Amino acid sequence: MATVTWVLTSFDDYPIHQASVPIAHSATGDINQYDRYFFNGYSADGSIYFGLAMGLYPNRHVSDAAFSVVRDGEQLSVFASGRAPLDRRDATTVGPITVEIVEPLQTLRLIIDAPQQNLRADLRFDRRSPALEEPHFFQRIGMRTFFDYTRLTQFGAWSGWIEADGRRIDVDPAEVLGSRDRSWGIRPVGEPSPGLAPAGGPTQFFWLWAPVNFPSLSTHFDVNEYGDGRRWHEVGAIAPVGDAPPRLVRTVEHRLAWRRGTRWVEWFEYDLVDWDGSVSTVRLEPMYEFQMSGLGYGHPAFGHGTWKGEAVVAGERVALPVSTPCAREHVHVQALCRATYHGADGRHENGIGILEQLAIGEHPTGLTGVLDGYAG
Repeated sequence: MATVTWVLTSFDDYPIHQASVPIAHSATGDINQYDRYFFNGYSADGSIYFGLAMGLYPNRHVSDAAFSVVRDGEQLSVFASGRAPLDRRDATTVGPITVEIVEPLQTLRLIIDAPQQNLRADLRFDRRSPALEEPHFFQRIGMRTFFDYTRLTQFGAWSGWIEADGRRIDVDPAEVLGSRDRSWGIRPVGEPSPGLAPAGGPTQFFWLWAPVNFPSLSTHFDVNEYGDGRRWHEVGAIAPVGDAPPRLVRTVEHRLAWRRGTRWVEWFEYDLVDWDGSVSTVRLEPMYEFQMSGLGYGHPAFGHGTWKGEAVVAGERVALPVSTPCAREHVHVQALCRATYHGADGRHENGIGILEQLAIGEHPTGLTGVLDGYAG
C-alpha cells in the first residue's frame, strides 16, 4: 500500500503557483535547482565591506547561508547550513542568519546573531532604483543543462550596525552603498551527481560582474565568455537614482590589465554602448579583494548546497590579501573599486562599486592554463 506524503504548505493558500504541484515541489527534478539571495555593502573609503549569501536547494534538501565582513586587514565569516525547510515561509532563516523582506523589491533587512563567531548585525537595504531583470542565463555543456536561471540586480543604500569581535560599526546610508541580487533556476551546486561521464572539453569559465554606484545613477555590467572570447551572456544598464526604471543598453565592451601572478585585474574599463551607438565608459581601480569563499563560493568545506548536517554553524578568519591568489578557493573575488563615469552626454561622476571576477582556464586577454597566474 502506497504511503501518502503531504506537502501542502502556507504558500499554497496564495495564487502564485507556476506548476500543477504544491509550492514545496520545484518546477523540475534537477538536483541543481536553487534559489538564492546575495547582498554586498561598502563605504567609499573602503573601511566597510560586507556580504551575505543565502541559498535554498530543494532537491538536495539543503539550505545554507553565510555573512562576511572585512575589517583591519582580515575577513571574518560565519557559515550556517542545515536541512531545507518544507515550508518556503521558513526558508529565509538559516541558523543565526535571517533575510527579512520588509517590502518586496524595495526594502530588505539582514539579521545576524552569531556571538560564538564574534559576528552580529542588523542591516537595512533601501533601494536607490527599481530592480533590473537581467537577460536569462542559459548554457548547455554537451547534452546537459549547465545554467538555466533568472537574476535580478538592484542598487541600494544601507543603514544599521555591525558588531565584529565586540566592536560596533554604525552603518550610515549616506556613506554605505551596495547592491543585491536574487537568482533562481539551475546552476552547478553541491556535490556532483555520481556516475556521470565527463562532459569533455577544456576546464574554463570566465565571469565579470560590475554593479557600481555614483551620486546620480548606477551602472551595471556583466559578461560570460568562452575561452576563445565568444560571449554566451552579457548585460549593460544605467539605473538613475529614483523611480525611473533601469535602462538596458545595446551591448557592452571591456578592457583590462591583469595583475602579474594573479587572475585579478590591475584596472578595468567597460563601455555601455547605447542603441544609438553612443558610449558611456566606467573605469574601475581596485582597492582590495573580498574573498567570495567567505560567502561559500568555492569554499572547500562550506560550498553551496553541500550537506553538512541537520544544523551546523561555523566561523572562519582569513588574512587579506591572501598569499595564494590562484588557489581554487581564492581565485573568485569581488574587488572593491574606486570608479569614474564618463557619460555619453558629457556627465562625469566619481563613485564606488565592485568588480566580481572568476576566471578559470584560458582567455584571449592573456590567461593560460587552468589556474595559472598572469605571466605578462
